[in-house]
Amino acid sequence: MRSVHAAEELIDAATRIAREIADNAAPVSAAIARQLLWRMQGADHPMVAHQIESFGLNLRGVSADGREGFASFLEKRPADFPDRVTTDLPDIFATFPAPAFDPTTLEDPR
Repeated sequence: MRSVHAAEELIDAATRIAREIADNAAPVSAAIARQLLWRMQGADHPMVAHQIESFGLNLRGVSADGREGFASFLEKRPADFPDRVTTDLPDIFATFPAPAFDPTTLEDPR
């Protein structure tokens, strides 16, 4: 979505766009995106984040939400995503090894 706005209209326009995205996103997919943003900011290499994100995308594509999103698009109707964060959020990080931790590399903050 692209648009140009006067400075005094910018916040309202950005809020409308953000609301549209939030209203049309599957809650579980949004939760995974938040986890990726938070947990991958310290990844050793961008490829680590890419691999985990790709795994999550594959899981979401075959989920009930994925089927509903596809059907709602074809039927030109709003999606009613059935998956819930409380019960259907996959642990996309579980199959990837945790990074090694070496406490000897920590610096004294003083």
